[in-house]
Amino acid sequence: MERRRRRTWWAGGAVVAVVMAAVLVWFKPWALWVDETVHEALPSAGPSGDPREAPRATGAASLPPVSSSPAPAGPVTVARGVFLSHEHTTTGTAKIVRLPDGTHTLRLEGLDTSNGPDLHVLLSEAPVKEGRAGWYVFDDGRHLDLAPLKGNKGDQNYALPTDVDWSDYPSVSIWCDRFDVSFGAAPLARV
Repeated sequence: MERRRRRTWWAGGAVVAVVMAAVLVWFKPWALWVDETVHEALPSAGPSGDPREAPRATGAASLPPVSSSPAPAGPVTVARGVFLSHEHTTTGTAKIVRLPDGTHTLRLEGLDTSNGPDLHVLLSEAPVKEGRAGWYVFDDGRHLDLAPLKGNKGDQNYALPTDVDWSDYPSVSIWCDRFDVSFGAAPLARV
């Protein structure tokens, strides 16, 4: 009887250990205490056009932006917004920058948010809302997954595809794909 009881305890302990390991792998709680800082300079030219690095768009297709004016001599900020905290405290600025070759880049400056599992940079048609009402909306409608977040702190650039009109996506979110929640978001207003 005693031997059976010990086996039951060992089996139960093994099951608990496997479940705990699976939970740790899924949630990655250590990521909340590990910062990844990025300091990228503002690019002076557009992306190389490598199709393997193309963002994933969802929803209806967009047309390229129409511009009748010549390209400026240097980078020009065409839209700007300040991050609002959602699931995690998030600060910094998001900018859409038109480069001299006519391409556009999303630039995050002074970003400071928590790290987490499977964080992405999303452009979305959803409006930025304060409080819990704004936490879950950015992947509901049309959105563009630009790339995994390079770092939870610092300055970083994300090239926008040339065949997408960025003005169709008036907000940017630091999106946790694992848990479908926004860590923080910024409305993009033309300047």
